[in-house]
Amino acid sequence: MTAPHAEHQDQGQGDQRRRYLRYVALGDSTTEGIGDGDEESGYRGVADRFADRLAATSPQLHYANLAVRGCGTDHVRTVQLPAALALRPDLATVVAGVNDFLRPRYDVDRVAGHLEATFAALTAAGTHVVTLTFPDIGKIAPLARPIASRARELNTRIRDAAARHGVTVVDTASHPVTVDPRLWSADRLHLSPLGHDRSAAAFAQALQLPDADDSWTLPLPVLPAPKPWQALRVELHWVATFLGPWVLRRLRGRSSGDGRTPKRPQLTPVAATPPQNRTAH
Repeated sequence: MTAPHAEHQDQGQGDQRRRYLRYVALGDSTTEGIGDGDEESGYRGVADRFADRLAATSPQLHYANLAVRGCGTDHVRTVQLPAALALRPDLATVVAGVNDFLRPRYDVDRVAGHLEATFAALTAAGTHVVTLTFPDIGKIAPLARPIASRARELNTRIRDAAARHGVTVVDTASHPVTVDPRLWSADRLHLSPLGHDRSAAAFAQALQLPDADDSWTLPLPVLPAPKPWQALRVELHWVATFLGPWVLRRLRGRSSGDGRTPKRPQLTPVAATPPQNRTAH
């Protein structure tokens, strides 16, 4: 296997930032882009938006997206990782774990082990890996508070594994805006278009791309607090419309990703989106 290709560019004052040419995204529905598009027009999502930002400064960038909705970290390690290594990326994003800690039979050692093995294999191949931590799911969906500690524990394990393997961590868990309901779809499991865009901006800042800054962390305008009866109605609607069907699929041993393949399995050129057309706020 030949080494991944990468360029470097001078940024003045002796500072050099890496220019990436082969970007591969691994993960679940967040990386596939669920919540940012639909089945007819297709899904965009954080990885597509991040690839656009990369291509704005690296016009020769090629991009592949191996993510599959509903998958766990075991799928990322055993299925997506070999495919990613075959593409010889110089940059990879790895975002997975939510589907694992939402399941009844959750084992943090197993999940963290899959993520660390993925980090280790990619970095050993010369790939710069970027990952992220997860916000407090109990603040996104109050009925999920009993398992909110799972996300916090997994975040700690992600940070530790990343430190051991030189992985860049986008610590979204540290910023209150990441639990704002406007960054989430109605199902509270997937990001909204604004949420996907802010996550892409977070990745861009982590890599110090030109024009990237911390504006993705800024709070949105304050909304009036709902009355208790309104909040209860919203929770009951969410349980009936989203949580119930999700639990039923799990009890039947099914996943939303069953039978699906990655939307972009091969490295292909990226046409950069002009900055003025982005939807960041």
